[in-house]
Amino acid sequence: MAILSKEEAKRILEKVVALSKADGCSASLGGQDRGNIRYARNTVNTSGEDSNTSLSVQCYYGKKSGAASINEFDDASLEKVVRRAEEVAQLAPENPEFMEPLGPQTYGPDSKTFSESTANIKPEYRAQVAADSINPAASKDVTAAGYLEDSKGFFAIANSKGLFAYNKSTGVDFTVTMRTNDGTGSGWAAATHNDVSKINPAIISKRAIDKAVLSREAKAIEPGKYTVVLEASASADLVRLMLGMNARTADEGRSFLSKKGGGTKLGEKLVDERVNIYTDPWNDDVPAAVWAGDGQSRKKVDIIKNGVVANLFYDRYWASQKNVAPLPFGGNTIMEGGTASVEDMIKDTKKGILVTRFWYIRPVDPQTLLYTGLTRDGTFYIENGKIKHPIKNFRFNESPIIMLNNLETLGKQERAVTSEGSPNAFIPSMKIRDFTFTSLSDAV
Repeated sequence: MAILSKEEAKRILEKVVALSKADGCSASLGGQDRGNIRYARNTVNTSGEDSNTSLSVQCYYGKKSGAASINEFDDASLEKVVRRAEEVAQLAPENPEFMEPLGPQTYGPDSKTFSESTANIKPEYRAQVAADSINPAASKDVTAAGYLEDSKGFFAIANSKGLFAYNKSTGVDFTVTMRTNDGTGSGWAAATHNDVSKINPAIISKRAIDKAVLSREAKAIEPGKYTVVLEASASADLVRLMLGMNARTADEGRSFLSKKGGGTKLGEKLVDERVNIYTDPWNDDVPAAVWAGDGQSRKKVDIIKNGVVANLFYDRYWASQKNVAPLPFGGNTIMEGGTASVEDMIKDTKKGILVTRFWYIRPVDPQTLLYTGLTRDGTFYIENGKIKHPIKNFRFNESPIIMLNNLETLGKQERAVTSEGSPNAFIPSMKIRDFTFTSLSDAV
């Protein structure tokens, strides 16, 4: 039952809402079918499929609200979950920030979040992905470990004020790490998309194999400030850290977007003027639902325009306090890039470091957005426009704000897979000057 049509989902949700005797009721219904294959030590060790559908109901009396969930959809179960939500609501304390649900909304055309090619993935495809990774790795004296997951699903909401919204989506995620059998080299590559025809796991695996072979017997160099060429994953892992541009935390002085003495940095130049970041649900490379989780309509919105903070995101409560229009968080992030490839940026670098990806990124100072983390799975020294040799991994201390003020070159955009978090991002590779590495890491 996991994937319901728009009409089927609406029928269930309308029945649920009609059952409520509270002041108001909201309900959400979602389902997903997933398949996966996992391999390690050049051997498949798990594969499978699962399916799940669930219903959540929220009822409210005044500013008191309660919620309950269920995964059974017969009439008795639907009434049971509504009564439970009402019972919890009556016992709950008042929420001074409670906002009544939205009424009917107008949305733009559907975005391309659903792909038939992804929805039709079969176990044979997953097995072939593993084979196309394991076989070439074994021939190069390399050990492969990878994971592929594909999914198709839907999410719908409705409420007693007449709101209804529906979206269906697909996704495929592939990540692989290759380790040389002598234990001295490691490479990584990954890809994600709604449409499986847009990725090639065999090419991704080859990229990771090549990185592993090239990174054998890495040499140590001194920590310090270096020019870096960041592949798209490394770029995205830092850029995503500055995208929680929440108006409330800025207004309350709890954000890197807060000004000393009060106010926010809205309208102020924050980074290099070549930096343009926006959200757009209709972008074909990173499509997103055209509505946010509470039913608000999404649109194309500039976040940073020519280096200037263009917008902050307002939830409905905070917007009501500040007498402005609410602006929900977008479902994706797009950062404009340039025409340079990673190879072009390497050729244009006299001395520097190529970073495949970062790992174990943690905050140091939220007010300056300073973070620390490690390089991993392919770090190389560049000299006179060429990769000279692999180097041991570094710990870094850096802020994405400082990084984007030290921008030298914007590379081509990619749909990026990050080590931590899932930003649904279309981000360029970058060349950055004076990137701060603080110490060495012995990890391969």
